[in-house]
Amino acid sequence: MKQSIITTSALGMLSTLVFAGTTEVEMASNSANDGFSGARRPISNPTLFDLALPTTNIHPLFIYHGLPNRINTTAAAEDLALGGDVELYALQFEIALNERLSIVAAKDGYVVMDPDETLTDQSGFANLGLGMKYAFLLDPVSETVISGTLSFELPTGNSDVFQGEGDGAANLILSGLKLVDDWQFAGGLGFQIPFSDEQSTSGWMSAHVSYEVCSWFIPLVEVNWFRVLDAGNGTGNFPSQVDGAVPAVVQFEGGDLFNLGAVNSVDNRDMVTAALGFRSRITDSVDVGCAYEIPLTSEENGIMDERVTVDLIWTF
Repeated sequence: MKQSIITTSALGMLSTLVFAGTTEVEMASNSANDGFSGARRPISNPTLFDLALPTTNIHPLFIYHGLPNRINTTAAAEDLALGGDVELYALQFEIALNERLSIVAAKDGYVVMDPDETLTDQSGFANLGLGMKYAFLLDPVSETVISGTLSFELPTGNSDVFQGEGDGAANLILSGLKLVDDWQFAGGLGFQIPFSDEQSTSGWMSAHVSYEVCSWFIPLVEVNWFRVLDAGNGTGNFPSQVDGAVPAVVQFEGGDLFNLGAVNSVDNRDMVTAALGFRSRITDSVDVGCAYEIPLTSEENGIMDERVTVDLIWTF
């Protein structure tokens, strides 16, 4: 009942934002943002780090997430064996209501877990994330955008794949974009604030730099920093994985995809990653991207060994 009330309240707040921000509900054409025709979406940290510019687009993506071979826990004197990988198949979308305001579906998809040790093979749906983005600075002349996003992650996923627990969370995000000739600079920072103590409270920052060598080759570099601000208490959650012991024994959090509610996550508050990749503009409205990402902090004190993200963006 509590989860139903929170979900209904979250959706009600989103509806209020839509009607308050638009006197006429009509689709905004991309011509309103012609000054930003060269803008490209970041690739890494895809559920949180978005393009500051409101657009209408469909964004399918695939993530291969390699798990560390061994991780530190409070349950063993030595590192615990893990290994294997997680795969995510997702479809994000954004609908621009006007040139400044858009609806964003930031998180969804299907998760396939294939660990080598300790955990069990599982698959299931990820949580759903939905919100609003508003560009309060939109200057095509200087090619600068600053926007804010309020989104809600609903606990609709499967606990078998470390989703669906707790009462959901709110994401507060500030994003920026600056184009300088063929260069693009983008950044984002935000906070994930859960509605119950079953999940951890965290903050994050991401940065993106890219250069358009040609339409077919736009190399990019991105850095992401995730920090636990307050550990959760998710002990007993995700019962299909080692009888719910994961939140009680791991000493880190799950970054952008997972909120474990790890009791001891303050032991290793920070996870920093770096991604190298490129985008290719296939047509004026379609581009594809690929990035390879590794942790800069100790992989034994985190959930990532390596990650490959491949996506396509169709803007219309």
